[in-house]
Amino acid sequence: MLAPERRTRVDLLAAGAIALVVLLAAGVIWLRSDARGTTSVTARTPATPADSALSVPESLTEAWRAASGATTAPIVVGGAVVTADDGTVTGRDRATGDEIWHYRRDMPLCGAIGAWNTAVAVYRDRSGCGQVTQLDGSTGTREAQRNSEADDVVALSEDGTYATARGSTRLEVWRSDLVRTLEYGRVDAPVNPKAQPRTGCELLSSGSSSGRLAVVERCPDETAARLSVQNPAPKDNTEPEEYGTTLLDDAGEDVRVIAVSGDRTALYLPPGPASTPGSGGRIGVYDGTGAIVDQFPVAGEVSPTAVAVKVGSTFTWWTGSRVIALRTTDLTPTWTFDGALGPGTAMAGQILVPVADAVAVLDAATGAQIHRIPVDRSPAPTGAGDPIRSAALGSMLLEQRGDEVVALH
Repeated sequence: MLAPERRTRVDLLAAGAIALVVLLAAGVIWLRSDARGTTSVTARTPATPADSALSVPESLTEAWRAASGATTAPIVVGGAVVTADDGTVTGRDRATGDEIWHYRRDMPLCGAIGAWNTAVAVYRDRSGCGQVTQLDGSTGTREAQRNSEADDVVALSEDGTYATARGSTRLEVWRSDLVRTLEYGRVDAPVNPKAQPRTGCELLSSGSSSGRLAVVERCPDETAARLSVQNPAPKDNTEPEEYGTTLLDDAGEDVRVIAVSGDRTALYLPPGPASTPGSGGRIGVYDGTGAIVDQFPVAGEVSPTAVAVKVGSTFTWWTGSRVIALRTTDLTPTWTFDGALGPGTAMAGQILVPVADAVAVLDAATGAQIHRIPVDRSPAPTGAGDPIRSAALGSMLLEQRGDEVVALH
């Protein structure tokens, strides 16, 4: 019969050392993990979908307001209103503004948008604005997540199919599960160094549809900005697939993408050095290969913060003082409305546009004003020159005024 094994002092010290190493390793993993410094409180009772408004309200009164410095437009997803400020994304009861869920990280919040009926929040770490979390709108439950290389400042947009994060040197396109479908521009560790069509370019503006991504960039040794039209989801996400590219040498410095619809792209083309003195800017419409097919004059100045949104079968482009409507089929301008403070939104088949001390109710087909609803916007919002962005949730109207979201009912 074998003698029973006995633990010696050396065995106990070795076991203790192993346990200590395991604990230290676990601590290092925790300190470096995304879970550290993250708080996620989901809704006890999910938000419910809002019924579509059957008519535009006769009056509008402020119901609540909340800080939302990390958004540029109200986020309405899953029956909730989502705000984003100071590292925290909050789902709110649409009627009261009370919190129903929140997601917080101890990182700077680069921005948040609504996409695919979820809220997409982007945080900044040492690699830039590339820590991305997708949150269910009704409950705040975490869905997809991704980490990417990114610039320290990014502009977020979505077209219903894809979301885009564009910095000054690098752009990424994501599908609804946050899988990257395209990287464009700066690539820190390229698998194929020659995959990108150009290098060292500054990305100035972008827009997308389900079939096209339009990027305006300025590249070294080129005398003008360049429009690149490409596939938002090429076969290999590291190798852009260009359909065409055009040097915009007949336009001034501040060229911008207004809208992309189908395979058409509308650009704002400011007057260039060779333009006739006193001539204004233009809307240039380009086909799916980047060739210009039409252009239309734009009267007056265009704000650096001009923005377009899709409202039903129309894009409404706020230029800084007016709204110009563009058909989604071919991006042809159809009507203009003066005195606007933002691009507006749709409710009950009509377009609601913010104006001084009111909301103008417009006929969607003609832009004719039907009537005005008085609105008290005191105190004046911060961010002079920024558009007032709107969204409808049932019969409630949300306005982003500077760094606040205001609910009107």
